[in-house]
Amino acid sequence: MTLKFLGTTSDDGDCPTLYEIEGTDEILVQGERETDPEHLTQLRDVKESETFVRVPRSLLTRYAPKGDAPELQPFASISHLFRDFKHTAWRLETRRGYASDRNSPKWTQFLAGQDIAHGPENTWRENVRVQTALGKRFERVRLVDEPPTQGQEFLLASAPSNVAAGEDIRNLTRAQAQQLRLPDYDFWLFDSKILARFAFDDVDTTLGVYVTEDPAELLAACQARDAAWHHAVRTKEFARRVRSTM
Repeated sequence: MTLKFLGTTSDDGDCPTLYEIEGTDEILVQGERETDPEHLTQLRDVKESETFVRVPRSLLTRYAPKGDAPELQPFASISHLFRDFKHTAWRLETRRGYASDRNSPKWTQFLAGQDIAHGPENTWRENVRVQTALGKRFERVRLVDEPPTQGQEFLLASAPSNVAAGEDIRNLTRAQAQQLRLPDYDFWLFDSKILARFAFDDVDTTLGVYVTEDPAELLAACQARDAAWHHAVRTKEFARRVRSTM
């Protein structure tokens, strides 16, 4: 089972921190171990396997989920949100590659050294043009390793067609993302009100999404969005920087 970072009130990368244990309804708490003998003697029904940590109340009020853990849904279940959102659809992409990219016709062209910056219209870009013409915004931040993986190079090479359709795609190094304490999972955030968090298998295939309107999860996603967007670089400029170092 994997851990999902929920949030921290630490400014220097130390504890305390909350995590969700994926596939369960349990929360893992990271904090300073409780060692006060007087406090320990007042604890009740203590099992030998248990330990105790201290965390500030603000950590729980800001980041502890307020509702039940959402169930995994097919990605198709949120397809209507890409038309129905009112203001902004925002995506964080954290993986080093995606099976959907490797299975696309453009992947073969990319491996052959062909230009994939511009391609034929598809339903995604058609919808982006329609929605952005209405004043809505499609925005993404993609994390990139140093040096970029093959999957990340593919996304940099193919991004211009989506940008031309109206998406604002920006990039951030993974080192910067770690300094900013960004989540290590992908998600879409719609109008700061609906969060769709991706689940992947070990070969980067999308298994589905966890959809929630939990205030704590939305707060964490909004904070991640604001931090990432402030530091991220537009695709054209980022690609130029990458090429200059290769």
